[in-house]
Amino acid sequence: MTTLFRHLPSMDAVLAHLVSKKPFDSLPRPLLRQAADRFLDVVREEIRAGLVPGPEALALPALAPRLCAFAAAHTKPRFRRVLNATGVVVHTNLGRSLLADAAVTAVAEAAARYSNLEFDLATGERGSRYSHVEDLLKTLTGAEAALVVNNNAAAVLIILDTLAKGREVIVSRGQLVEIGGSFRIPEVMAKSGAILKEVGATNRTHRRDYENAITDATAALLKVHTSNFKIIGFTKEVPLKELQEIGQAHNLPVIEDLGSGNLFDFSILAMGHEPTVQRVVADGADVVSFSGDKVLGGPQAGIIVGKKHYIDRIKKNPLNRALRIDKMTLAALEATLRLYLDPALAAAKVPTLALIGQSPDTLRKKARRLAAIINKTAPQLMTATTRPGASRVGGGAFPEEDLATTLVAITPADAAVTADALRERLLGVTPPLVARIEHDTLCLDPRTLAEDELAVAAQALVQALE
Repeated sequence: MTTLFRHLPSMDAVLAHLVSKKPFDSLPRPLLRQAADRFLDVVREEIRAGLVPGPEALALPALAPRLCAFAAAHTKPRFRRVLNATGVVVHTNLGRSLLADAAVTAVAEAAARYSNLEFDLATGERGSRYSHVEDLLKTLTGAEAALVVNNNAAAVLIILDTLAKGREVIVSRGQLVEIGGSFRIPEVMAKSGAILKEVGATNRTHRRDYENAITDATAALLKVHTSNFKIIGFTKEVPLKELQEIGQAHNLPVIEDLGSGNLFDFSILAMGHEPTVQRVVADGADVVSFSGDKVLGGPQAGIIVGKKHYIDRIKKNPLNRALRIDKMTLAALEATLRLYLDPALAAAKVPTLALIGQSPDTLRKKARRLAAIINKTAPQLMTATTRPGASRVGGGAFPEEDLATTLVAITPADAAVTADALRERLLGVTPPLVARIEHDTLCLDPRTLAEDELAVAAQALVQALE
């Protein structure tokens, strides 16, 4: 065993070999050294376990294929592209909305060049970063003013911190939702310094519940859109217009947290009702908040629109600096909002809208193409067939809305490879492929795979099954 250890190649020799190969020649040397060190540790363990037959197996030429494979696996970026074959369009864990080409271009320009982020080109003086999108948001929503922070939880936080800190905010019990990552509306409210005052019951809240709860300690009425769940049956909630009447009678602002707010009328796609920001503003909400990276299809952002005197107060809150968006978010958001000036253009160019709007016939043909590619690529490893299925919007929107699709079901030639095992293997290939299991079969939904990803998905399956 001691003799075998002496035949291990030196660190310098291992590093020299890696640096002579692509893509390792462009990687930082400390990263390669770390991978090489781990690889040699693995080989040492194999020696201790008696798995190395002799000195010839430890020669660098013999170890090189394993060394390169190990280094490739251990020097990959932690944050990287994946193939989304789940059919969930706004997948919270997979980066949410894809950006439009115009937004991608704008982000690249903002990242690589200097910009007028906070510089007024008309006066040559310091400007406001929010001015780049405020007029667009006012035009699109009908609101008097607008502000953007880094996500919608931050938007709710700064609204309540500004308008209700140390005072009561009245909310229906049926709207005390939990959003992604186990964050709950009551907890966000507590952090803002506002005092939660629940009214009504889980399934029914009446106008009188709000009116009876108002005291001198009341600062605002809050309506939270329950976009990620539905209460059905014996239910009742107070419409926004009635809440606004109550607010006006008591000189209280009415705040609506739309969560996954949207600027597009999905009823034209024969989908269920989701209130648009435009409708909520028109119905009289004083302040409205919503996400930029869900069904709106832009970057992560918390967008606040509403009455100017409230928005002006929020802008002056010192929290605004801590929660502000960066130049790349701003660039992507402006490019996305510009597309919404023409709804037909937005439907075609904003990927989230385009993916949701794909027809069943289009998806049926796409699924057949994917199945054909898979069957042609590796018939000895697997069989691909098609079956009817359903996609989801995701991102907390349209929780009960099934989108008709056609799934591609994968049956490995080796019956010992279960659907669960195949799904796990697919996470380790390059690029990783995230699929779903239905009826004990691994399925790919073509809705969330681009045309140029169909062949890539087939190769991912080959990597996993080989």
